[in-house]
Amino acid sequence: MRTMRVHELSDDIDVLRMDEVELPPPGAGELRLRLKACSVNFPDILMVQGKYQFKPELPFAPGMEGAGIVESIGAGVTKFKPGDRVVAGLRTGGFAEEANVAEAACRAIPGAMDFAEAAAYPAAYLTAYVALVCRGHLQKGETLLVHGSTGGVGLAAVEMGKLLGATVIATSASDEKLKVVKARGADHVLNVTRGFREQVKELTEGRGADVIYDPVGGDVFDESTRCIAWNGRLLIIGFTSGRIPTVSVNMPLIKGFSVIGVRAGEYGRRDPEAGRANIEAVYRLAVEGKIKPHICARFPLDRAVDAMRMLQNREAVGKVVIEM
Repeated sequence: MRTMRVHELSDDIDVLRMDEVELPPPGAGELRLRLKACSVNFPDILMVQGKYQFKPELPFAPGMEGAGIVESIGAGVTKFKPGDRVVAGLRTGGFAEEANVAEAACRAIPGAMDFAEAAAYPAAYLTAYVALVCRGHLQKGETLLVHGSTGGVGLAAVEMGKLLGATVIATSASDEKLKVVKARGADHVLNVTRGFREQVKELTEGRGADVIYDPVGGDVFDESTRCIAWNGRLLIIGFTSGRIPTVSVNMPLIKGFSVIGVRAGEYGRRDPEAGRANIEAVYRLAVEGKIKPHICARFPLDRAVDAMRMLQNREAVGKVVIEM
């Protein structure tokens, strides 16, 4: 089978190259998937650069989540059979035509989703769910400020915030991209290049945002501390700006807000029962048609670097997917 793999870590993602490899038969409790689609996520880029907290052994294929058809099953597999359409959590290995995946990491593709949509929903919406429900405790009627709202995890947070009954203020550096976010349900959209502190205060009658969802970091984080409400929750999702910010502890003391780290995958690894419940909650929303990822671009496997570059250059709105 063909797979795009990393043999050496580099800031330049062009180091990915196409390899021909042969997978072993699926082991006990595993499925052999003929992958049809794999979502591209920002951590894929960080793994290639050696900058992500999880550092897979070289060589490896990026790709955290995929969807495909079951080709064969290993001993002990009971939930799936050859021919089933499945979405799988991979962590790595998705930039490939085939993968052996643990049965426990797989689910039937929800509803009428195609392979690309199925591959694109799990990580983004699980991150949004864990952040807003488990860590941020977002309540109906509160105000949610979503930064990086045009990205995959940001757009998922906009939609999840609306499902939870919040007023959603979404930000981005592009007016054109914000049109998509507005169409996906945001109540208000703001361009961060013109600043957002005073506009957020105006929209909340001076109170500030109750929950702030920040996958950007840098200057966006700094300004967020100036427009957060008393008892607010500032959720740290990531640092796509490239700068990890700091905060003087007198700020949360005086303003009475919390800074909360969010790692959706680690949340489930630390508390498997809660992790399974979170995955099930997101899956139900997908089955019911209440969530559906916005896919802005689809690339063939041999253009995986171009797909990653689209994320790296902040050209994407929603999700980018590789199709096999």
